Amino acid sequence: MSVIRIALGQINPVVGGLKENVRKINQCMAEARDKGVRLIAFPELSISGYPPEDLLLKPAFIRACREALNEIVKVSQGITVIVGFPEEHEGNLYNAAAVICNGKLAGTYRKHYLPNYGVFDEDRYFAASRDNQVYVADGLRFGVTICEDMWYPAGPHEAQAALGNAELLINISASPYHRGKAKTRERMLAVRASDSVAAVAFCNLVGGQDELVFDGGSVIIDPSGNLLARGHQFLEELVIADIGDESLLRHRLFDPRGRKERLEEQNATIPVDVPIQFQMKMKPTPPIQPNFVMPLGDIEEVYQALVLGTHDYITKNGFKNVVIGLSGGIDSALVACVASDALGPSNVMAVSMPSGYTSTASKEDAAQLASALGIKLLTVPIEEIFRAFQSTLDPIFPKGKADSTEENLQSRIRGMLLMALSNKFGWLVLTTGNKSEMSVGYATLYGDMAGGFAVIKDVPKVLVYELCRYRNTIKPVIPENIFRKAPTAELRPNQKDTDTLPEYSELDPILRAYIEQNLSFPEMSTNGFDARTVQKVVKMVDHAEYKRRQAPPGVKITPRALGKDWRLPLTNHFVEEQLH
Repeated sequence: MSVIRIALGQINPVVGGLKENVRKINQCMAEARDKGVRLIAFPELSISGYPPEDLLLKPAFIRACREALNEIVKVSQGITVIVGFPEEHEGNLYNAAAVICNGKLAGTYRKHYLPNYGVFDEDRYFAASRDNQVYVADGLRFGVTICEDMWYPAGPHEAQAALGNAELLINISASPYHRGKAKTRERMLAVRASDSVAAVAFCNLVGGQDELVFDGGSVIIDPSGNLLARGHQFLEELVIADIGDESLLRHRLFDPRGRKERLEEQNATIPVDVPIQFQMKMKPTPPIQPNFVMPLGDIEEVYQALVLGTHDYITKNGFKNVVIGLSGGIDSALVACVASDALGPSNVMAVSMPSGYTSTASKEDAAQLASALGIKLLTVPIEEIFRAFQSTLDPIFPKGKADSTEENLQSRIRGMLLMALSNKFGWLVLTTGNKSEMSVGYATLYGDMAGGFAVIKDVPKVLVYELCRYRNTIKPVIPENIFRKAPTAELRPNQKDTDTLPEYSELDPILRAYIEQNLSFPEMSTNGFDARTVQKVVKMVDHAEYKRRQAPPGVKITPRALGKDWRLPLTNHFVEEQLH
């Protein structure tokens, strides 16, 4: 294997934005060619954007994707390009990777394993393939796989290396982010490289698409499982490295597994060799220093995911400005910080909507935060509007003590005011509810749930505090009083969240066990949780499904978010075994 320069085009495509996506791909290709790159890979379905969902059911969309691919083929002189696209072939639709060289389509790899769990729904659209190829270019033997194919130890990459003698295994991917996934993914790729005794080049998508965020973090790994290059998380980037020399042969001579291994019959199709020939030579280039970016810390990673997911949802949907109800509490403080970092302070409008129950401290904290962030703050009192509602409803309502009806009225008044500002000025409303509240239904339909995007919908309350502490290490903008005061909706005198909910330090682990780990009543009770508290929390979660179904989308940052990951029926009489 001779030394060859490869690149990974870690780009942020737009679903359905074919012209823009092709432009990005061609720009990256030109830049790579100028840097002496001989082979460049782009992410899974990078021509169409990922996931295209039911756009894939439109024949016109599939034709447009093929035409876009043809545009890339035309400008591929002097370089080998691997790019993902949806391909119609013999009456079936495939999640495919085109292998292009020197103005020609040299071949197509079609995805073998179609994920159909969590946020994935590929069985709905695609047929699975079992064809396999090894490409030969410039003396390099390489195989191509798509995302899920590499997650299986005996996937098509194994045949490419063991039976096809592939020296480089290229995996193009659209691997959605959740907290901690990048480390797990990188460990898996290192194992694939060392087990196959082949270099691995993993090119991941970056950017936000509806609820999903793709974190990039593309890597190139040598045949021993050592990292050669790593791209940034959450940024578009061209990741470049020189690979290949006698070290690969040396590895294979010392490691007999490739010679002795016999694959199971169903995976033992010998990959077909596809030769690729260049018609133009490139000038020798000096060795290049590969990208080697240190991974982000745990909390910083989550924060950057929120920023990118918020930025892309807003800008890709044609909005420029957002509006936030700024209460003086920790949740709205975090949303304001994320929005400011995602869009710039000048594009964020905050609104304080105090009632008779709003403390002076909350009003001061909101003003101090807005000033520190450099965002505009409007003050729109709701007390007179609230009294008008009460006066109108008094003849109808029974006489007696106020209850949650009056509390929800205040929240809905705020929601109406924010939506009025949205309609008048074109600002997108960002809601401020967190995952803990959304899970148990501690939120008001058409009130604090009203809006276009729920930034922290998948962020548990305890993590909200950690993220705010992290943001203050960049610049101390969140007043210390916001951290110290007890969480409260301030909808009645002396109200605290703990009047209705367990302490968040107790609630969040129960929610994680029930929602993310899918544990049962008995399993949670034997894991140290208070049985009665578990029973109460689970009942609240189950009864709040109708609210969650009407909530706006938000950034997914946990392994199981309350969106595409969570698909329970609204009408549901199933009750799990109760505790005694």
